[in-house]
Amino acid sequence: MANEKNRSVHILAESAIMIALATVLSMIKVYEAPYGGSVTLLSMAPIIILSMRRGVKTGLIAGFVHSLIQLLLGLNNVAWVPTPGGIVLCCLLDYILPFTLLGLGGCFRNVRFCKNDTANLMVAAVLGTLLVTLLRFACHIISGAVIWYALDLEWYADDPDHIVHKYGAWMFSTIYNGTFMLPEIIETVIGVPLLTKALSKVNTNQ
Repeated sequence: MANEKNRSVHILAESAIMIALATVLSMIKVYEAPYGGSVTLLSMAPIIILSMRRGVKTGLIAGFVHSLIQLLLGLNNVAWVPTPGGIVLCCLLDYILPFTLLGLGGCFRNVRFCKNDTANLMVAAVLGTLLVTLLRFACHIISGAVIWYALDLEWYADDPDHIVHKYGAWMFSTIYNGTFMLPEIIETVIGVPLLTKALSKVNTNQ
């Protein structure tokens, strides 16, 4: 009973640390796209690693809390959306869903891919990271096509050379969001397995 209570406290403390770390790293921007979005210093990694270490349930809860923090930090962007329905979609597709889904990063942690434990951990981390980062990318693409494309057409109606006039909604959103999400995906897919391996020696039974 006491051990289980201590373990819960350790999980709560670790979750709080990872959420705080993810928030701080999200503010360290390697590249910032001109109309929103940025390449950060592995800001997705802490939630994914937490899910790898403590399981998907813990990861999703932490991811949801992290998404609310990101929403609060991004309220200036949400304010550009003129309709109540658009605001709800923006909150869901740009913040709540993409950052909560990072908590699925540990979904392969109990799957046996190979006999070697270390190699198995690395494979699980790579696959989990690739899955959740692509899900986040997909959320942003949908948001860009459904919400931001029409707004950009209106805002840049007098600028025929703007990128929004060169492509349809889905291609525009994919290209634009790809400018920051693809580098973010690559660095995270490389970084998370290495960090997960380094942290694997830290006891999770406490």
